Amino acid sequence: MKIFPSIFGNSFLKKRSWGWLLAVMTLPLGSCEGDFFAPSHFATTLLWIVLLLVAARVSSIVTRWKQPEVLGELLIGVLLGNLFLFGFNGLELLRTDETIHFLAELGVVILLFQVGLESNIKAMRRVGGRALAVAIVGVVIPFVFGTWIFGPLLLPGLSFNAYLFIGAILTATSVGITARVFKDANALQTPEAQIVLGAAVIDDVMGLIILAVVSAMVKTGAVDIGNIGVIILKAIGFLASGIIIGQFAAGKISKFLAILSGGLAMKLTFAITMGLFFAFLADAIGLAPIVGAFTAGLILDNVHFRYFADPTIVSEMQVVLKNAPEKAQKEAHTVLERYAERHLDSIVAPIGHFLAPIFFVMTGFAVNLQLLGNFHVVVVAFVFTIVAIGGKVASGLVAGNVRKAIVGFGMVPRGEVGLIFAAMGRQLDVINAEEFSIIVLIIILTTLITPPILSKLLRKG
Repeated sequence: MKIFPSIFGNSFLKKRSWGWLLAVMTLPLGSCEGDFFAPSHFATTLLWIVLLLVAARVSSIVTRWKQPEVLGELLIGVLLGNLFLFGFNGLELLRTDETIHFLAELGVVILLFQVGLESNIKAMRRVGGRALAVAIVGVVIPFVFGTWIFGPLLLPGLSFNAYLFIGAILTATSVGITARVFKDANALQTPEAQIVLGAAVIDDVMGLIILAVVSAMVKTGAVDIGNIGVIILKAIGFLASGIIIGQFAAGKISKFLAILSGGLAMKLTFAITMGLFFAFLADAIGLAPIVGAFTAGLILDNVHFRYFADPTIVSEMQVVLKNAPEKAQKEAHTVLERYAERHLDSIVAPIGHFLAPIFFVMTGFAVNLQLLGNFHVVVVAFVFTIVAIGGKVASGLVAGNVRKAIVGFGMVPRGEVGLIFAAMGRQLDVINAEEFSIIVLIIILTTLITPPILSKLLRKG
């Protein structure tokens, strides 16, 4: 208990303080007779946001034990999401609050946009071949093991379509969680991070192709080769054209907008709208929105934001350099350009600090610990989790002359991508409730186990 006073202050630890806090936070959550205290849905959603952000900040205490913040956010989410097991149902409305779910999805889009901003296209090109190899191995091994080996072995009697879906789910990779760990460790510029990020994008495309094939087999009993070809062309076309055309156009657009207003507001608007627009385009053609946001971040990484330099700093430097030599003026221009590029990261960061924790807390909130009460489900899920981890860790073996364990474990989390795959299998009635529970447990375990292991590997490196 000695660690808490440094965070909240000694007086906060008094029972009375805790009591008042809980009373205020749960007023709208209980039943109130009459209209004395009846907050609107909008006001209640505001309280949800307060609760999630405060919980996320409290969970950052895990950094005292050299664990990444994202692990704390996931764990606090698990705790809040299972309070109903102790008779407290005040937070159950969170599960169906559309506004909160929207903010959570927006949070992961902004996070991947930030990751794109801090990544480097040239660095990713240098590891492109290795990223492709990592993605292929990380998809093929789990798919084969899940469909033809461990699926029939652990869950006998299911249809072949069910095994196909289990294999497809095991191929998924959630780049958001891994990216957050790399970001917290200031390791986004390392070759390992670039390989993982590149492989995750390729993995996403391959996963969509597998999902399209499996869904077609379930619905029609046949595979539409033309539809698969369209998915591949759309994915490759989006990434290639987005980076090539976007890099050319972004500079022109930024220069034009800077003429209208070179201030901070225009610069932030330009950056965020690029990220959101590319996320929209990706979703419109059938790709994950996070792929579009990541692509937008890569594009803006090479745009010269000198047009948006802070007017106050520019005017002050002009006064100082008025009679300075030409060489000094050129050096000052270079400094301004570097400042402008780094400044973009710094002005987007607060938005990420606001939204990303909501996504990770809500990801943990979706975990149902009641699943642990079924011994058969736990055993099967545990074995499948080992298979899921082993298949992705094996992909790191083809990553070349880098720390292979970091690459392998970076590909392990299934997260929201795996949940999307599982939900589709449930909608198509390919997997039943018990199989869905097993899949959810696999996703939970791979999501929770990765941050501490990856963080430890990065510290060793």
